[in-house]
Amino acid sequence: MNKTASGLAGAGMLGALLATSALSVPALAQEAPSIAPGSQALRTVPEGNVIRTISVSGAQRLEPQTIMSYIQLRPGQTYTQASADQALKDLYATELFGDVKISETDGQVLIQVEENPIINRIILEGNKRLKNDKILPEIKLAPRQIYTRSKVRADVNRIIELYKRQGRFAASVEPKAVQLDQNRVDIVFEISEGPKSKVRQINIIGNEEFSDGELRGEMLTKQTGFLSFISGNTSYDPDKLAFDQQKLRQFYLTNGYVDFRVVSAVAELTPDKEDFIITYVVEEGERYKYGDVSVDSQLRDFNSEVLTRQLTMKTGEFYNAQQVEDTIEGLSETIGAFGYAFATVDPRYDRDPENRTMSVEFVINQAPRTYVEKIEINGNTLTQDKVIRREFRLAEGDAFNSLQVRRSTNRINSLGFFQENFEIAQEPGSADDRINLIANVEENPTGELQLSAGFSSLESFILQGSIRERNFRGRGQTVGLSLNYSRYSKAAQVSFTEPYVFDRNISFGADIYRRDYNSFNYYSNERNNTYENQTTGFSLRAGTPLSEYLTVIGRYTLNFEDVSLGDQYFSDPDGDGIETCDPLIAGRYLCDALGKRTSSILGASLVWDNLNNRIRPSRGHRIVGNVDFAGLGGNVKYLRGRVNAAKYWGLGSGFIFSVQGEGGYIHALEDNNEPFTDDVRLTDRFFLGEPQMRGFDIRGIGPRVLRKAVIDGEVSEDRDNWTDDALGGRAYYMARAEMEIPLGSGAREMGLRPSVFVDVGAVWGLTDPEVNDIYYQIDSVDDEGNPTGFSYVTNPVAPDGSDNELVFVEEYVGDSPKPRVAVGIGVNWNSPFGPLRIDFSKALVKVEGDDPKTFSFNVGTQF
Repeated sequence: MNKTASGLAGAGMLGALLATSALSVPALAQEAPSIAPGSQALRTVPEGNVIRTISVSGAQRLEPQTIMSYIQLRPGQTYTQASADQALKDLYATELFGDVKISETDGQVLIQVEENPIINRIILEGNKRLKNDKILPEIKLAPRQIYTRSKVRADVNRIIELYKRQGRFAASVEPKAVQLDQNRVDIVFEISEGPKSKVRQINIIGNEEFSDGELRGEMLTKQTGFLSFISGNTSYDPDKLAFDQQKLRQFYLTNGYVDFRVVSAVAELTPDKEDFIITYVVEEGERYKYGDVSVDSQLRDFNSEVLTRQLTMKTGEFYNAQQVEDTIEGLSETIGAFGYAFATVDPRYDRDPENRTMSVEFVINQAPRTYVEKIEINGNTLTQDKVIRREFRLAEGDAFNSLQVRRSTNRINSLGFFQENFEIAQEPGSADDRINLIANVEENPTGELQLSAGFSSLESFILQGSIRERNFRGRGQTVGLSLNYSRYSKAAQVSFTEPYVFDRNISFGADIYRRDYNSFNYYSNERNNTYENQTTGFSLRAGTPLSEYLTVIGRYTLNFEDVSLGDQYFSDPDGDGIETCDPLIAGRYLCDALGKRTSSILGASLVWDNLNNRIRPSRGHRIVGNVDFAGLGGNVKYLRGRVNAAKYWGLGSGFIFSVQGEGGYIHALEDNNEPFTDDVRLTDRFFLGEPQMRGFDIRGIGPRVLRKAVIDGEVSEDRDNWTDDALGGRAYYMARAEMEIPLGSGAREMGLRPSVFVDVGAVWGLTDPEVNDIYYQIDSVDDEGNPTGFSYVTNPVAPDGSDNELVFVEEYVGDSPKPRVAVGIGVNWNSPFGPLRIDFSKALVKVEGDDPKTFSFNVGTQF
C-alpha cells in the first residue's frame, strides 16, 4: 500500500507570493499550504502500519540525518496521517525547502525534498528616485543566504514602505527569481516607483470664525497648485497630518479658542492612487479672554508685584496661548540671568466656562543659585578647543547667566566653523547648585573657493576668483588669496588674520596686494583707454575689544601708485619731439592725475557689533566709524572719514528684514592752485555703483564727463557714440533696505533664499572741470590737397580763416546729491556648483549721465 503526504509540488518557485491591501505587489511564489488533518494535500489512508525505515531523497546541501532531526517520525512508531501532517509542517517551518513529499509503502517512509536555492545576488531595477544605497540596507536578503518566500515577501513590504515615506503610494514591487546552476538564484526586485502622491485637496468642516484659506495657511501640508513648486510640502505624509492637527490647535489657542478640537482627520487615496484628499472636522468652541493674570515668585530675589506689572497680557484681552509661552520664556531668561539655571516657571490655569475667561498665574518655583562646574567641548575634529573656549563669556566656577550663555552661543555661531543654529546644551552638574555647559559641535567646511562672474554693459564679463581658509590649521586664523580680472581691472591679494595674538584678545592682520585699474570707454564700438592706475602696497591692522560689543582697530597702509594715460591722449604741440598730455584730448582732469606718488595712510576704526551671527545675521546691529589720514610721509595728503551701519530684524516665519547705510567724505590737506581742478586726486575719490549699489554699472553713478560725438552736424544722443569718464566725488552716501523671504520646504531643500531690495545712493562734490566743444582742425595738406596733419582745438576758426569741423561736445554731468533709487529681486542659491547669487534690478531714479545695469551673478564653492 502506497500512502503520500506532500506540500504544493506543482507551483514551483515562481508562483504567486503575495498581494498587499494598499499596493499592488505581484506574486513571486505561492505560499506553502496549511497542513492539517483532512487536508487535500494528503490522501486518506488506513492507519496502523508500523514505520520500519525512513529514507530521504533530493537533499543536496543537507545531510539526511539533519533533515530527520527536524521531524518527530521515528522507526517503530505507528504511521498516521496526523504524524505525516506534522512532519510536513515541521519541515516547511525550517524555510529550507521549496517542496516536500512524504510517502509510506508497507512501513517504508520516503521523504522527498526540494531544497530552497542559495541567493547569488540581489538586483534592483527601475529605482530612480531611491538609489541602491538607500534600499539595499533595508533588505534582509543577502547573497549566500537561503532563499525563502517569506523573506522575499517581507523585503517587498520594506521597499514599499520606503516609497511610502517618500510619498509614493502608487509604487509597486514585483520580485522575480532567476534560476542558476548549482541550485542558485538571482533575486530581482522590479520596482515601479509611480508618481509622488500629492495632496489634491484639503477640506475643513466646522470652521466658522476663520476661512478655509486662513486655516490652510497655518498647515505644513499644502494643496497642489500653480505655485506649489515654490511652497513645497504638497506630498502626503501621515506624520505631517498629525503635525497639522497640532498647528490648527495652536492657531486657535493663539486666538483664544481654548475649547477647540479636531474631531477627525481623514486622508483618502484617490482611485488612481496618485493623490490624497484630506478632510478635517473641527469644533471651534467659544472665544476666551484673560481673567486675573499674576506672577507668584518663590525666589527672594524677585518681587511678584513688580513682575506682574511687567506682564504684557492684561485682564480683558483675548487669551493668547503663544503670548503665555513667550511670557514663560521671558521670565525663565530673566531669572536665568541672575544665576537660577534650574528654576522653572509653571503656569497655573483657572478656566471659567460660564464667563469665558482664563486666569493665569505664573509660578516661579524655588531653586538654588547655580554655578558653572564644567565646560565641555565635543565633536571638534579640526578646530582646537581653545578656539571655541575663548568665545565663551562664562568660565568654570562663574555664576550661571543665561544672557552670557546666549552671547556665547552667538559668538560661536559667528565663527562660521560649525553647524547652523548651534546651541550650548545645559546639563545638571554633580550637585543641585552646579551646571555643566556642553558644546556639541559639528565641523563645517571652512575653506572657500569662489568664482564670480558678472556682465557689464561697458566691460562685458567680469571674472573673479579667490581661495580662503577661515580656520587655518584649526587655529581660527584666516588666510586668503584672491585674483580678479576684467577689462576694467586686474588684482591680486594675499591676506592673513590672527584673531588672538599669543592667545590674547588682540587681533592682527596683514594684506599684500597689486591692483591694476584700467579705465576705458567705447566710441563707435572701439575701445579707448583713458587712464591706468597701478597700485602696489601693503596694509597692517590690529584691534582689541573695549567691551563685549565695542572694538577699536588701528591700521597702516603704504601704497605706491603710478597713473598713466593711453598714447592717443599725448601730442607734440611744440614740434620738439616731446609729447605731453593734451587736455583737449584727455581732459584736464586726466592730465592732472598723471604721475607716480606714494600714499602713507594711518587709520582707525571703531566697531559696535552685537549681531547674533556675523555670517548670516537675523538680529542685532553693527556700526563702524572709520577715519584715515594720508600724509605720514609720502606725497599725498588728505583726511577721509566714513561711517556704515546695519540693522537686522527677525520677523518670524523665516522673514529677515535689514536696513544698511553708509556715507563718507574726503578733504584734501593741500591746494594744487590749479583752476578747474579738484584738490582731491582722481584715484582717492569715492566711486559708487555695482557691486555696492545694484541697478547701476561699475562706477555708474556720480560726476562724469560725457564727450558726445557730432555726426552730420547733429550731437548724437546714442550712448554708443559717447565717451564716458567717471570722475568720482568727495562725498557719498548709500542706503539699502532688504527683505529676505522664506520659501517652502521644496525651495529650502534646493537652498533658495530670495530677497527684495531697495538701494539708494549718490556721490558728488567736485570742482567743475573745464569742458569744451572740440573741433577738428587740418594743420597741413599734401600737394594734392589731402590732409596730412590735424589736431583737436577749441577754436571754431582755423588760422587760415576756414571753419573747423565740430566733432565732440563735452558735458559735465552727474554732480548731484540727488538720491538715485534702484529696486530689484535677488536670489541666493546653494547650487551644486556652490553658492550662487543672482540679482535683477531696475533704476527708478537717476540723473543725466548715470549708467544703469539690470543683471549680475556670482558663484563659488566650499571645501
